[in-house]
Amino acid sequence: MDDPSPIEISPREVKAKLDREERFAFVDVREKWEYDTTHIKGSTLIPLRAIPQNLSALQATGDVILFCHHGIRSLDAANWLRAQGVEGAQSMAGGIDRWSIEIDSKVPRY
Repeated sequence: MDDPSPIEISPREVKAKLDREERFAFVDVREKWEYDTTHIKGSTLIPLRAIPQNLSALQATGDVILFCHHGIRSLDAANWLRAQGVEGAQSMAGGIDRWSIEIDSKVPRY
């Protein structure tokens, strides 16, 4: 069996995947008010509490990269998804805050 990918992925690695147009689900697990405040273009909002209801859809997508504000909620979600058999689930380390610092300063920090 192949070694699973690391549970965390850096914002730079995520940006490179987006630039290469790799196929993966890019999931924002923050709350709607946070998403309305700021979000990363191309991401889909599925608040953390709604991840279980979306399990079958996420299983069908294969690779899933999740993020939140600082990377704690998304790490919980990635661990839970992996426990459900979604081996390609990863958490973007540092969340949208780190994305704003390292990748796109136009994404407001809060």
